[in-house]
Amino acid sequence: MKKSLAGLRVLDLSRVLAGPFCTQILGDLGAQVIKIEKPGAGDDTRAWGPPFLKDSQGADTTESAYYLSTNRGKKSVALDIHLPEGQALLHRLLEKSDVLIQNFKVGGLEKYGLGYEQLRARYPGLVYAHITGFGRTGPLSAEPGYDFLAQAMAGLMACTGERDGAPMKVGVALSDILTGLNAATGILAALHHREKTGEGQLVDVALTDCTLAALTNIAQYYLTSGRAAPRWGNAHSTIVPYQAFETMDGHIVIAVGNDSQFNRLCVCLDRPDWAQDSRFKSNADRVGNRDILVPFLADALKTKSTDAWLDIFQAADVPAGPVNTMDQVFAMEQIRERDMRISMPHPYASAPVDLVGSPIKLSETPVSYDLPPPVLGQHTRAVLEEILGLSADELRALEQGGVIQSAVVSGRNK
Repeated sequence: MKKSLAGLRVLDLSRVLAGPFCTQILGDLGAQVIKIEKPGAGDDTRAWGPPFLKDSQGADTTESAYYLSTNRGKKSVALDIHLPEGQALLHRLLEKSDVLIQNFKVGGLEKYGLGYEQLRARYPGLVYAHITGFGRTGPLSAEPGYDFLAQAMAGLMACTGERDGAPMKVGVALSDILTGLNAATGILAALHHREKTGEGQLVDVALTDCTLAALTNIAQYYLTSGRAAPRWGNAHSTIVPYQAFETMDGHIVIAVGNDSQFNRLCVCLDRPDWAQDSRFKSNADRVGNRDILVPFLADALKTKSTDAWLDIFQAADVPAGPVNTMDQVFAMEQIRERDMRISMPHPYASAPVDLVGSPIKLSETPVSYDLPPPVLGQHTRAVLEEILGLSADELRALEQGGVIQSAVVSGRNK
């Protein structure tokens, strides 16, 4: 199978979410991703459970659902970079790699000789991606970064939550995810530049920057008007009706984006007169009079079940959808058709493990799922033997010295 990033080698020194999410994307696209982990515990998220992956006997393993979600397509090498011998091995791997990604605090890797400026001259073609909370410059650059802080400080929480309620974080670590996406984009852009010039570069991405940039129209609302956009809960600041409504048996989302869609909605609700009402004729009118219109809509929508309304709206080409729970999401034929649920064998489980598939669909170089999320140190010996040519005696000495750690899976390193 042809792979978009075949031949690309990535050394992944990141952990938790933003960096691993980025490198999982690269791995799905065909890059060889070597996940460098600290011997002993490895990536922090391995322990972020329950739930944990169950083994063949139904007992919890050391692999959390959180860890499984962002680490397929990688080989785990447990290598202690605190030790000079570990640093030397990492340099040997860098000589044969294209990308290094890390999310240590600013200055955190410099003490090991692994900062960008320290590596730049030695590896001029290296693309060096650094993910931080606030970026490598500015008064907060030295501070640690957390998704929760980024959501709060970059404005996402202020525009999330009920109109008269408290600010609310998003239900997933969205700042981390957005940063991982931007890091992957930056890495690919830097690799394209290197393709033309042979020159590597620094990719500097921050949780706060990425969160703010993702606020798009909410941020521009302020820049254009000088006022902060109000918090609208499940409603929209500048489009009406564009929100969730209660039905007879649940909730439905209606996403009316123009006047003709609103006209069709009114017909479906047996109130075509609302579309001709001067208070509601245009979107600007509806935004200005939402406190009048929304209660009208809310009362009408309570008269039928969610499924009944969905049938009516679909037939009339009115944008609407159910508010699905995860079991309902994965039961959707659309999700199955798009291969958004995949299964991979895992050395700790007796049956294939279900994972969320990649959303990237490429016609000529489709993503591939070649490796399940690795056990800590699962590939240490294989990688150091195959890439660096270390002998069995050298590997044994390194392991005895605590420089590396390997895990034997099913009697062998895979």
